[in-house]
Amino acid sequence: MIDLYYWPTPNGHKITLFLEEAGLEYRIIPVNISKGDQFAPDFLKISPNNKMPAIVDHEPADCGPPLSVFESGEILLYLAEKTGRFLPADPRSKIEALEWLFWQMGGFGPMLGQNHHFALYAPEKIPYAIKRYQDETKRLYGVLETRLQNSPFVTGAEYGIADMATYPWTRTWKEQGITLDDFPAIKAWRETIEARPATQRALAKADAVRS
Repeated sequence: MIDLYYWPTPNGHKITLFLEEAGLEYRIIPVNISKGDQFAPDFLKISPNNKMPAIVDHEPADCGPPLSVFESGEILLYLAEKTGRFLPADPRSKIEALEWLFWQMGGFGPMLGQNHHFALYAPEKIPYAIKRYQDETKRLYGVLETRLQNSPFVTGAEYGIADMATYPWTRTWKEQGITLDDFPAIKAWRETIEARPATQRALAKADAVRS
């Protein structure tokens, strides 16, 4: 059993996508970030950076005591290695997949997050900041478009953890100032992922938690 500390954000979706694909038994423990649940002392013991998602694996591979893991990219990597799924075994392909996972963690997610903040939530509209992050968002979409023109999935030849990390951040493309018609490879990739039954189950879990 895996406890998933979760709220329906792009980073939260990453983990439900994996868990639903892998068919692992898990339970969602909501962390309502709008109410400050991420600062609760018990949660900070699991995720010291006061960010969700985080997991507690009650059946780790070493058969030891329950194991907590924080940071969405590391959780995906941990689960991939635990199950032997959604990460290539070939060393060169694995390096390529991890490059794109870290690209999402270090660039695509943070820059799109800043785009959302300054365009939608900042109390003061700062034109320079809005333009800066929208321009960077478009640049990163261009990088992703090129990748998907040359590879069926972000992870590589098959769907995997880099796709699970990247896809949720593209769900709010309209709010990011993006026109998907400008990125046909991304558009087709998104449609492929959204047709997967596990994706549909994961997003249904998000709706249930949100409601």
